[in-house]
Amino acid sequence: MGKMGLFGFKKPKGSTVPPPQSTRNVMGGSGGSGRGSGRNISGGSTRKPGAQADNGNTVVFKVKIPDGIKPGEEFQVHAGGRVVRVKCPPGASAGQSLAINVPKTSEMERSTSGGSAPGSDRNGGMSNSMNSSNSFRPDGGNPNLPPDSPGVTKMEDSGGGPQAYMVEIPTGVRGGQQFPITIAGNTFMVTCPPHAVPGNKVRIVPPPPDPNQPPLPDGPGSPPTPSPPQPKREEQTFEVTVPNNVQGGSSFALLAGGVRVQVVCPVNAGPGQKIRFRLPLALTRKPKKQTALAAKRLSYDKDGWTRTVRVTDMKLQWIRMDENGGIDDLRNAKFDAEKSAYVRKLIFREGSDPRIRDGILTLVPAHEAVVDSKIRNDRGEVIVDYPEIADAQASNFESKADWFKKTCAQLAVEWNEGHMRINVRREHLLEDSVDAVMSLNRKDLRKMWRFEFIGEAGIDAGGLAREWFHLVSKEIFDPDMGFWLSSESNQMLMEVNPASKMIHSDYLVYYRFLGRVMGKAMFDGQLVAGHMVPFIYKHMLGWPISFKDLKVYDEDYYSNLQQVKQLADTGEDVEMILCMDFTTTVDILGDKQDVELVPGGADKPVTNDNYTEYFEACLKYRMMDRIKPQLNELMLGFFDVIPEPLLTVFDYQELELIMCGLPKIDMKDWREHTEYSGDYEQVGEDYPACVWFWEVVDSFDQEMKARLLQFVTGTSGVPSRGFAVLQGNDGNVRKFTIHGVSVGTCLYPRAHTCFNRIDLPSYETKDDLEEKLKLAVTMVATGFDIE
Repeated sequence: MGKMGLFGFKKPKGSTVPPPQSTRNVMGGSGGSGRGSGRNISGGSTRKPGAQADNGNTVVFKVKIPDGIKPGEEFQVHAGGRVVRVKCPPGASAGQSLAINVPKTSEMERSTSGGSAPGSDRNGGMSNSMNSSNSFRPDGGNPNLPPDSPGVTKMEDSGGGPQAYMVEIPTGVRGGQQFPITIAGNTFMVTCPPHAVPGNKVRIVPPPPDPNQPPLPDGPGSPPTPSPPQPKREEQTFEVTVPNNVQGGSSFALLAGGVRVQVVCPVNAGPGQKIRFRLPLALTRKPKKQTALAAKRLSYDKDGWTRTVRVTDMKLQWIRMDENGGIDDLRNAKFDAEKSAYVRKLIFREGSDPRIRDGILTLVPAHEAVVDSKIRNDRGEVIVDYPEIADAQASNFESKADWFKKTCAQLAVEWNEGHMRINVRREHLLEDSVDAVMSLNRKDLRKMWRFEFIGEAGIDAGGLAREWFHLVSKEIFDPDMGFWLSSESNQMLMEVNPASKMIHSDYLVYYRFLGRVMGKAMFDGQLVAGHMVPFIYKHMLGWPISFKDLKVYDEDYYSNLQQVKQLADTGEDVEMILCMDFTTTVDILGDKQDVELVPGGADKPVTNDNYTEYFEACLKYRMMDRIKPQLNELMLGFFDVIPEPLLTVFDYQELELIMCGLPKIDMKDWREHTEYSGDYEQVGEDYPACVWFWEVVDSFDQEMKARLLQFVTGTSGVPSRGFAVLQGNDGNVRKFTIHGVSVGTCLYPRAHTCFNRIDLPSYETKDDLEEKLKLAVTMVATGFDIE
């Protein structure tokens, strides 16, 4: 157990962990293992805490301790064509196996390399040294780049600013349409000005380089790498009629080839006119392994936020569907508690330590949030494109998880390129783990990790890794550590402790560390021991956060805000009755403090005219601003491992399941500790709708049972002592409750997560109940209103 620190919170044992920018313990050797001398190779008895890099200069051998050998004694083995001496580690005994590192010789290099031949990827296909992207990267005289597009002229004098070019508008392009151009090997789309015609020239400035994209491998002074010819992308042309109320320059969404896409209406077109656009044939002809629920979601795809692919650049963007299936135009609208939403935006920047990126975390309107639909490996090669992502999005959870695992395997660093040893002391687990993980660069995070608990015998064949991820995440999520708190709305969920900065001077290091641990756990198929509040999973996915999320997070707070709306809607004077301003009161370790929600908020009263602006400020503060430094580090650590496009196949409930695992649910325990109320109070579980409910739930697979739990209780977690001790938001036992209502009251089941209750209408048939229950359980993750 850690020693008690300020305000009674635990502190990690040992010395204080330095901030990310400081120099950490990076172990280049094996701490007494004799690696380098090649003579006396230890089985692990003298290792020091930290991360040890095995950068491909050694070969790992598995050897067995001979009979009669005791701890501390040496024995000889043959490994890699040489004789080496190995010291038996403490606690080991004859017959046990050890993993040893032996320096690589030229013969071993030839026989064990297993690497890909130059010019090929790990799947056997040719590698591509060309990068075609939407960011401009000067060619530096690279002779292998394709020629510039016809009609491109470099401007000699750009006024001291970025390099500009004159581009000729191709034949057949009209105002508002886009056309591709290639400059210095980079291809991007140019929008034709409204009144321009073919043959006119326009001045463009290519976008700046993407800091996350690796530089082109060829350049001055380096030998040219042959590049295979780029295959021509096959496309399918679609012709559609511009919907009513859509004007030139506006966007609208539609289904094309079974894919929801976003199309920009040309500026010279209007409602009723026909326009054409093209999509990659691989996207439209690829068979979709679409689940029945995914198909049903698509049919109800209205009145809520959904992700589409932009036809112009194949990037993913959020749009809000109106009640008619069109796009709500919220670009210049005031905050609307029913429609408006925000998405976190994370801008990466290089930090002072090359291993640690900095970043800026903000909230942007949901319709402005864009994510790339391509996934690249560390060589800049595209390994996944949108058609594959779209295919995975339509799959069930198990198929998504399998696809995610396979893609991570393609991103992983090959064993022969290097791997890591994480050496920790069990009694100093957290401090040693933070030191080790925070000493690594981003490439190290995608290498194979092997764990060793110093002073303990054992080879990590997967069991030690599982134990490490569980113990480390359990300790850092422990509320006594001061980094996380049990949520007031659900005692089984964890939320970031805003007061952590008052408890630990180096608190941000631990959030960056946890982000890396969670990302590495997902990458390696491991699990973490903490279930977080839903809005944090949404931030990780880049999902919209709306006013309704406040209800899930703090229903009392949400209800109080709704009272303000009710007063305004009835014409009452909000300012006179409530005397509120743009501030909120927070409790920091027992100290009440007033915080301004906007600059000058203490002098800004809440009125009938600006109460929606007050709602917007409350949403931003509760969902991000009050814990922004901690969230920023958590996200930076997570994305040090996981590329964001890889997450676009999951919803926030699935993200919890893949990070924490599918729960083991005892159906008998669940039924025995369920209560009945409303129309079902007298008859209880024998009421026909209740009988059908349990029959349907029994038929659910493990995923759907977990989703039902998420729907009703807010988390897929089950208390260690079973459903008998299921808690509500007040910390008291609130058993799973089925509340009977009429179909006229609500057509679909409704959930009240604060007290673990599902309102279940009295359906006339089991089939009707099953359809409505499945739809309600799955649609809750989409933000759509199915009423």
